Amino acid sequence: MDDLLRTLRISAAGMKAQGTRLRVVSENVANADSLPTQPGGLPYRRKVVTFRNELDRAIGVDTVRIDRIKTDQSEFQRRYDPAHPAAGADGYVLAPNVNSLVEMMDMREAQRSYEANLNVIKSSKTMLQSAIGLLR
Repeated sequence: MDDLLRTLRISAAGMKAQGTRLRVVSENVANADSLPTQPGGLPYRRKVVTFRNELDRAIGVDTVRIDRIKTDQSEFQRRYDPAHPAAGADGYVLAPNVNSLVEMMDMREAQRSYEANLNVIKSSKTMLQSAIGLLR
């Protein structure tokens, strides 16, 4: 019985971490076209989620947790748009360092991890219901 409860808590921690990752990826996608509003201003900078293992003392096993949400320090893109209010003297505007293709891959990976944890919970629930059925 304890093993099933541990399994449920481990999977729930994984689902919570992947849910946070999905939220951050969604934020990146939503701001992929956010440009600065004045010359010299900086556009949106991509955010990245890092994970760590943490001992859950209540169940005595390591579970996944969000370590931190940090900004991606890669260079900004440059777009030629001399009519934009934030354009420099050369006509270029700094654009966010968000690559939509990379964000979609991250989103898909997080979605699959979330679903894998959900399937573990469903399987554990089925096993628990079977065990209860045998005891009746």
